[in-house]
Parts: sequence; C-alpha cells; structure tokens
Amino acid sequence: MLSQELKEQIFKLHPHDRLALVSAIIESLQEPPTSDLEPSAAIQRMQGLLKTDQPAPTNEEVAAMLEARRVERYLQ
Repeated sequence: MLSQELKEQIFKLHPHDRLALVSAIIESLQEPPTSDLEPSAAIQRMQGLLKTDQPAPTNEEVAAMLEARRVERYLQ
C-alpha cells in the first residue's frame, strides 16, 4: 500500500507528470520478451513421461470412457 506521504506527493504533480509516472510504472510491470524459444531443460526431460507403446484412444473410446466415469460418479 502506498504511504499517505507518497500519495500526497503524487497529487501535487502536474497531470502530465502523473501520466508519465503511470506509464513508467506500467512499463516496469511488463515482462521483457523472451528471446529463447527452446523449451527449458525440465520440459525436455518431462516430454517422454506420458508416452506409451499403445496408440491413442479413438473418439469413440474416449466417449465410452467418459460415459463410464459419469455413470460411476453420478449413479453409484
């Protein structure tokens, strides 16, 4: 929270200077653009954690799994 003294000093500024202050604060909060597009080392190590030898389920298989889960959850 801003102290009362700082608030008073801000309100003494000319409106143009207050706007410049707001712009400077906004700039300070913006994150610098990330220049490296490479995934981090942790992401590279985790890429294979969910891989299996089985093919991905079909849409019909997924729908059946969801239906079974709903029956299990709401009808029991």
